[in-house]
Amino acid sequence: MVRKSAFITGGASGMGLAVAQALDQRGDWDMHILDLNASAGESAVSSLKNAHFHKTNVTSYSSLVEAYESAFKTSGRIDFVFANAGIVERDNFYEKHDLEKAPPEPNQLSVDINFKAVVNTCYLALHYFRKTKAKNVESYDPALVMTASCGGLYPSEFCPMYSGSKAAVIQFNKAISYCYHLDGIRTYATCPGTIRTNLMSGEEWKSFPERYFTPIETLVTAVVKLVEGGDLEDSKGKKFKKEDAWGLTVEVNRDSFYFRSPNVFCDQEMQDMMKFTSMENQLARIEKTKGEKA
Repeated sequence: MVRKSAFITGGASGMGLAVAQALDQRGDWDMHILDLNASAGESAVSSLKNAHFHKTNVTSYSSLVEAYESAFKTSGRIDFVFANAGIVERDNFYEKHDLEKAPPEPNQLSVDINFKAVVNTCYLALHYFRKTKAKNVESYDPALVMTASCGGLYPSEFCPMYSGSKAAVIQFNKAISYCYHLDGIRTYATCPGTIRTNLMSGEEWKSFPERYFTPIETLVTAVVKLVEGGDLEDSKGKKFKKEDAWGLTVEVNRDSFYFRSPNVFCDQEMQDMMKFTSMENQLARIEKTKGEKA
């Protein structure tokens, strides 16, 4: 039996652990759980059949590299990366300060974890997917899933840095989805609704009406479908054939998940102009510049 390997940041609890548990039950996956909380991480892997814990600070590039190296050495491959670690800010962005001096620098840890760490996790994922592919692994079909949020689609006034960082993840996924053409790597961004995780405390969750919560199982179902690949269909019947089922923004709410439509260009001129930012156009420009210098 061929064993696949999953690499999950923020995997010691919540959505990361739930996805790990779903894949672990299949029996043909190695789980690599990354988290800064060592006790939670060790507890998580003890509940799984084939799991390894890597204490990792996702805001540290070297710490992520160490985790990737360890996972690849252990399993010899990486098939699925879940860039899932995230936090929400608790400071009041609108707090008023003494007008006689500059205010203190805002705490931007949520940006560092929700976006910068996702960028680094994805950047390294492409490298280790390529390392796996170079081993001529049979029927290799790597998947990269990033956790954004409904707060990245709809503005969240109290936590603007969280909202902005999650919106950045959505757009980042759309941009790097080009790696499907380069290396056959499928990328996705999920936008979960309100799921009761350790993102906030029990007291904080009380401000949300119970009827609006999304079961974590809905998110797990959506992510597992993305990992499996093939033809995809959302809860409204929107379909994508296997060859087109990548780079998707997947909103998850209540018992359903939806493939969000791409942004519509404001006019034809903008659509034509954006073609010049394409990989093909820019690579051609670079090659032409090299030729002229030679």
